[in-house]
Amino acid sequence: MAEWLHLASRPSVARRALRYAVGIGMLLIAINHGDAILRWDVSLGRLFRMALTVMVPYSVSTASSVAALREINASQGR
Repeated sequence: MAEWLHLASRPSVARRALRYAVGIGMLLIAINHGDAILRWDVSLGRLFRMALTVMVPYSVSTASSVAALREINASQGR
C-alpha cells in the first residue's frame, strides 16, 4: 500500500489525473446534471454528487497510472 500511495502522489500522476478529472468530469456533469443546472436547481446534495462525479475519472486515471508504473518497475526488476 505504501508503494501504491508513493506512486499515486507523484506529481506527473496527479497532474494527469487532474486533467482527466476536469475534462471528463465536466462532460459527465453536463450529461448527468445539465438539465438541473439549466433550471438553476442545484442543491447541496447535487453539488456533492457533482464532486463525486469528478472524483471518478481522477480515481480511474490514478489507478491506471499506478498500475502501469508498477508493471514497468516489475519488468525492470525494481
